[in-house]
Amino acid sequence: MNGFGPTDSDEHQPVMWLRGHAVYAAHFIVLVFVASMLVTTLLDFSRVTLHFAWLPFSSAEVLHGQVWRLFTYGLVNPPREVGFQFLFDMLMIAWFGRDVERYFGRRTFLLLYGCIYLVTPVLFTAIGGWLPVSRYGETGAFALFVAFATIYPGALMMFNVLAKWAAVILVGLFTLIALDARDVTGLITLWATCGFAFAFVRHHQGHFTLPSFRLWRRKPKLRVLPDLPANKADSARGVKANSMAEVDALLDKIARSGISSLTSKERAKLDSARAELLKKDSGRS
Repeated sequence: MNGFGPTDSDEHQPVMWLRGHAVYAAHFIVLVFVASMLVTTLLDFSRVTLHFAWLPFSSAEVLHGQVWRLFTYGLVNPPREVGFQFLFDMLMIAWFGRDVERYFGRRTFLLLYGCIYLVTPVLFTAIGGWLPVSRYGETGAFALFVAFATIYPGALMMFNVLAKWAAVILVGLFTLIALDARDVTGLITLWATCGFAFAFVRHHQGHFTLPSFRLWRRKPKLRVLPDLPANKADSARGVKANSMAEVDALLDKIARSGISSLTSKERAKLDSARAELLKKDSGRS
């Protein structure tokens, strides 16, 4: 287990059990897509076309408030159109997606897959004003394979080809196919989903960190606060220190000029200090 994987054992438990077989998050995604194909087939057989009107992604409709299309576009999978590609996608999610889930844990895996699923419609919504797009039936399976190849670049694939080279070859091949067909939306989808999957894995492996933006904040105004009230004990000690200093000064004056040099106020202060001293002495005894 990689050091960046989760430590919570619940992250590696099945989502559910189906007739004694463990169903993990990757398998559950496959079940959802298979169920969507069955429902699409039944609706087509019944000549019900409501799902084609309300579920596929349309950048124009999303910009007009139909936000649910960001989440439902992948649930429209007519067999006559997706065909064997859908089968290969389900196998890739079950095999390679399960390995990615085993590496990251359920929560991070679902976060990765959710972002892969949403990156295409969100991106096309952002540029929908310049490039109106309508899509349905996207599974994000190939991007999961790219994530697998990023995690396990040395894994052996068919004909002993390393996973990293298989991913590079397939991305290059699909790019050439899209360019030859002038499929701009397909090309954007390919590079957006695969690029995100690669960056997500590398970020969680600690190879790079996201930049942090420090937004400008208004500094709070400084206020001049009044002095705090002095502590009573400190005040008493200060008064006592001042009194003793005055007494010492009076004693120095007597030593220099005699007791007759004291004024009446100075005599009173000296008598008060002597009385206080006698009081303390009597209290000790």
